[in-house]
Amino acid sequence: MIRKAFQDYYPDNLSSCYGCGRLNSHGLQIKSYWDGDDTVAIFYPRPYHTAIPGYVYGGLIASLIDCHGTGTASAAAYRNEGREMDTEPPLRFLTASLQVDYMQPAPIGVPLEIRGRIKDLKGRKAVVNITVSAGGKMCARGQVIAVQMPEHLIEDQDLK
Repeated sequence: MIRKAFQDYYPDNLSSCYGCGRLNSHGLQIKSYWDGDDTVAIFYPRPYHTAIPGYVYGGLIASLIDCHGTGTASAAAYRNEGREMDTEPPLRFLTASLQVDYMQPAPIGVPLEIRGRIKDLKGRKAVVNITVSAGGKMCARGQVIAVQMPEHLIEDQDLK
């Protein structure tokens, strides 16, 4: 059985995000999964993700933290409600705040492991702590404060 990523459950009209949208052929298309109480995604930086020769652009790392954080928030909200991720209404989250600390440069050509953990989930707000590691060494850590997408924005997307 093939395990589906959180992002694979997003409805088509909400799957165009540059970082995690499965329908964005030019995007990063990250895939996040549960790993116990943590979430995990693996991303393979390409040579064109370069900041300085041999190292990943910091904005890409911020994008990975951002999208893995909102995906984690969404999955946690479904889990908290005892629902499967393909049930209606969709629980999508948007970034309200993104904080990133860079610990050391992330090398190109090494898989990046992005790990998330819910710090707090109350109502329509989630706080997610994220780390990004390469070769077992932490390169960045961050925190995403995510809020559930308002229904009117989901409905607006249905019209397009």
